[in-house]
Amino acid sequence: MVEYVMDLSHIVIVLCRATEPGNVGAICRVMKNMGLSRLRMVSPGVLDEIPLLARAIHAEDVWRSAAFYDSIADATADCSLVVGTTRRRGRKRKSITLDPRALTAWIAQKPQNYNNAPLALVFGNERTGLDDEELNLCTIASHIPVSDTFPSINLSHAVQIYAYELFLAFGDAAENQVKGAWVPLELSAVNTLTAEITDTLASFGFYKYPGRDEQTRFLRDIICRAGLTEKEGRYFKDMLVKAARMGV
Repeated sequence: MVEYVMDLSHIVIVLCRATEPGNVGAICRVMKNMGLSRLRMVSPGVLDEIPLLARAIHAEDVWRSAAFYDSIADATADCSLVVGTTRRRGRKRKSITLDPRALTAWIAQKPQNYNNAPLALVFGNERTGLDDEELNLCTIASHIPVSDTFPSINLSHAVQIYAYELFLAFGDAAENQVKGAWVPLELSAVNTLTAEITDTLASFGFYKYPGRDEQTRFLRDIICRAGLTEKEGRYFKDMLVKAARMGV
């Protein structure tokens, strides 16, 4: 049996009754930014391609490969999980929802249940969202926590939030490595660095009197709290080595 591995190719973005071409174009760009490529359109309005492609910017291929359907049921017939995004709850709507991060974590824990079938994230119309009947066609609900002062989120922004969480969870690990990202030293490396620093200090007579153990603990705790990276720790040590060579 081939082991199932969740990746971004399994994720389908479904836009239901979208009417704003600029929003759809922005969503295409968002999807490509986050490694997603499968777009399905359910009963969209008349979408002018000029503003749509102007907002897509280098993601025209996502739009050109989009599939069109008459209903959510048709668009998700091949899916194993259908997530309806909504901020509204009620007697006729799903009473339990997960935020994007919790949803992604839950999906990551249960990949074996999806049998290599797509997972759909369904977004409603820009102005009204998913209605009761549309949400009930979904198998789970999800919401984005927002301020009650202004709870309505732009459609493309909502897709961006979900796409970002999915990319972090299921994107290529190599793609997620940002050059220059802050990665603090692990404790074992901090201990090694601290020992090297105190050895250097000792080499030019800094510890003629007792106190090295206390200063070792002091340096270790400060380096840990400062969250030095490997490069920063090495630079700090080299400064002291240079000072020792100068006879300071």
